[in-house]
Amino acid sequence: MHFQCLPTELDPEQVKDYLFGLQQRSKTPSQTYFKHTVYGLRFLLKTEGLPYDFLHLPSISREKKLPVILSREEIWRMLQRAQLLKHRLLIGLLYGCGLRCMEVRGIRLCHLDFDRGMLHVVQGKGNKDRYVPLSEHLVRGIKSYLSTAHPKVYLFEGSGNAEGKGFDGRYSQRGVQWAVKTVAKAAGISKEVNVHMLRHSYATHLLEDGVNIVTVQRLLGHANIETTMVYLHVCTLPHSLPCSPLDKVFELCGLSGR
Repeated sequence: MHFQCLPTELDPEQVKDYLFGLQQRSKTPSQTYFKHTVYGLRFLLKTEGLPYDFLHLPSISREKKLPVILSREEIWRMLQRAQLLKHRLLIGLLYGCGLRCMEVRGIRLCHLDFDRGMLHVVQGKGNKDRYVPLSEHLVRGIKSYLSTAHPKVYLFEGSGNAEGKGFDGRYSQRGVQWAVKTVAKAAGISKEVNVHMLRHSYATHLLEDGVNIVTVQRLLGHANIETTMVYLHVCTLPHSLPCSPLDKVFELCGLSGR
């Protein structure tokens, strides 16, 4: 629209000038808009079978943000404030098994192995299966839920109300997100809680409990251990827990009355 022609008809210098103008323009919506423009051009080149350097597109560096996690006390408050057993189990599985949103929605009754205390996560991200242990508390809760809700195929089936019902009868993604946010708000948690934050907390707490990182990688279903290693930056291991120097000042001087 800017040059009144197709992007593939532009030369690299025109593209550079346009992208530079996007970043310099005072009314530019955001850096995200710039990134999406580059991603859109990349997609166009891919569909046309052209290399990315055809337009000399800039590389987009990923922001290195550490995951935000919930404390064990906040997890407990969410479990206590969930009014429906369905929501309590949903939160318990997301945190207690480190599941992604699509994975918890995809739990079928046949995936539950109560005898072994295991959950079969089928076709998770990357189309990989894995087994994760089920808490005894979850097993008891799920059995109670099954005896009252009587789901037929999926453990969590949409009810068609405000929570949302998926096209195939499963609990919808929006419904899962709504349930987590609603319970977090009821628990008085000030953090901007989302579904994936429970998975982040699962990984971090496992590492803090001494589970080795290779096992955590397997439980999360990560293809590369580098993805799992980010949790090493947020977990606090007892032997390496830092302390504020202010505590030492109070310890040496404050208690002695100096």
